[in-house]
Amino acid sequence: MNYRRLGKSGLKVSAVSYGFWAMFSGQPDVDLALACLTAAYDAGCNYFDNAEVYGNGQSERLMGAALKKAGWSRDSYIVSSKVMHGCYGENAKPTQLGLSRKHVFEACHQAMKRLQVDYLDLYFCHRPDPEVPVEETVRAMTELIWRGDVLYWGTSEWPAALIMEAYSVARQYNLIPPTMEQPQYNLLHRYRVEQEYQQLYDTIGLGTTVFSPLAASLLTGIYSDGIPADALASQPGLEWLRERLEGPLGEARLAAIRTWSEIAAELGTTMPRLALAWCLKNPRVSTAIMGATSPEQVAENMQAVDLLPILTDDVMAQINAVSVAGIEVD
Repeated sequence: MNYRRLGKSGLKVSAVSYGFWAMFSGQPDVDLALACLTAAYDAGCNYFDNAEVYGNGQSERLMGAALKKAGWSRDSYIVSSKVMHGCYGENAKPTQLGLSRKHVFEACHQAMKRLQVDYLDLYFCHRPDPEVPVEETVRAMTELIWRGDVLYWGTSEWPAALIMEAYSVARQYNLIPPTMEQPQYNLLHRYRVEQEYQQLYDTIGLGTTVFSPLAASLLTGIYSDGIPADALASQPGLEWLRERLEGPLGEARLAAIRTWSEIAAELGTTMPRLALAWCLKNPRVSTAIMGATSPEQVAENMQAVDLLPILTDDVMAQINAVSVAGIEVD
C-alpha cells in the first residue's frame, strides 16, 4: 500500500480505501463486515467511509459493531461520515435533513454513536443544500472541529464555485475551510475531477476521496454477457444501475468495458484492478474508495496499487483512447 496526503493537509490516507455503501444489504452480518474490514486493514487500508443515509443509519451501525469487534487502536485508522439526507427516509422531519447548524451538529453525534467512535476523522456535506447559507454550514463544521468532534470537514459532489465560496467564507471570518471533496470518478465519469476542479487543487489545496472507481460495479466486467442474478444491478432499488446498461449508450459502455478488459488481460491483471489503478494514476486523487461485499473482493481490489508501475504513458493513452472515442466523459 502507498499513502497520500489528503490535499494540503498533513493527513496520510491509503491510496485505496473502503466504503460501506454496498456492504449493507438485507440482514446485517457483523462477522462478514469484520472479515471485509480486516482484509482491507491487513492490506494497509487505513480509511473507512460511511454516511448517515446508507441503509438509513444501518450501515454505520454495522461498521461500528465490526470496528468494536476488531479492537484496533483508534489512532491507526480513519473513519468518515456524511450529512445531508438524514437517516429516516421518507419519514424524516424538516430538522432531520439538510445542512443547517442543527442537523449538522446532531447528525455528527448520531453518527459517532452508531459508529461507536469518540470523533469523526472526516465529515462531509453530502451534496449541497440550496436552502442553507454556506456561511451557516461552514460555521457549524468549524464549531465541530473546535469541539474535537471532527478533525477535517469537506464536501461531496459540490460544484467548484460553491466549494470556492465555502473556502472564501472561511477565510473571511477566520473559520476552517473544507479540506477535501468526495466526487465520483471513474473511466466513465471524468469531467468534474479532471476539469471542473482543476483550479482548486493548486488554489486551495483540495484533496479528493473519489467514490465509485468501478462505476457501481459496471467496470468489474461482470455484465459483459448479461446481468447476473446476484449482481448489484439485479437488486431492488438499484434499477438506475440496470438502466445504465440498456439502450445505445449502455451498449457503448459495455463495448468500451470489453475493450478495457482485453487491455487488462494483456497486462496480466483483472478489470477491477485496472479500473482502480487508472484512478490512482491521477495525482489529484488522494484515495479511491472501493466498495466490496466479500473479503475476496477486498483482496482483489487492494492489489490495484501494485499495477501502478505497469500503467506507463503508452498504456494510459491506450486506455484513454477507448474512453474518449466511445462514450461520455462527463
